[in-house]
Amino acid sequence: MPLETIEPRRLYRQVADQLRNLIESGEYRVGDRLPTERELAERLGISRPTVREALIALEVEGRIRIRVGSGIYVTAPPVTEPVAAEIEGPFELLRARELIESALIREAAAKATAADVDALDAILGRMENGNHPSPETIAVDREFHVAVAGILGNAVITRFIGELFDQRMTPYFARLSEYFETGQTWRVAYAEHRTVRDAIAGGDPAAAEAAMRQHLRQSQIRFQHSFGEDAGIGKAGGRTPATPATRRATKAGAGSNGRNDA
Repeated sequence: MPLETIEPRRLYRQVADQLRNLIESGEYRVGDRLPTERELAERLGISRPTVREALIALEVEGRIRIRVGSGIYVTAPPVTEPVAAEIEGPFELLRARELIESALIREAAAKATAADVDALDAILGRMENGNHPSPETIAVDREFHVAVAGILGNAVITRFIGELFDQRMTPYFARLSEYFETGQTWRVAYAEHRTVRDAIAGGDPAAAEAAMRQHLRQSQIRFQHSFGEDAGIGKAGGRTPATPATRRATKAGAGSNGRNDA
């Protein structure tokens, strides 16, 4: 038998696999409420964004239902078993964009012409009145970031930034957006894009880099709000007690890589 390449499993998938196994083994039954995001992170010794990605993956698979302000509940398994794709999580993608786009924008700010700034202004004009989240606002967001890369005049870089942005077009990212992106967050993001534009128009590479880094870092923060900490409060007002299942999950997660994984 030929040997096959071994690829490391992404941590959020490992967490999702553990929780799925607990559900399939009957430790958590349909209708049961799982521990809160905070409790899972503490017991597994990992970051909350990683737990959030795992929960979103399980919800997309139809294994759980997240009810904001109420809790995370086990649902009846789907009739057709979904394929658990091994894809980049939203936080991994946003961190990559922060590093890459913050670097290339320095040169873009140094090379930008009046025509380049006019193109950004036209995009911002459409962005300002967008009703987010929607396919239209995501498209104009993509157009802005691709236009910034396009200032460099390198087709490979421009295509790469577009393809990198397109990796957010997944069911996982879409579900995350449903929970945490609103008209208000869109207005904040618009203001961040405007700051990026102003730095480019001013020909200030350092300010442009800082503005892009701040924008993409804030994008990550916007997805890091809790699903609702009261989800773990029982009827008597106390935290949901640890179960044998969660204690086993804690032991299984003891070998993870610490809290800076997401």
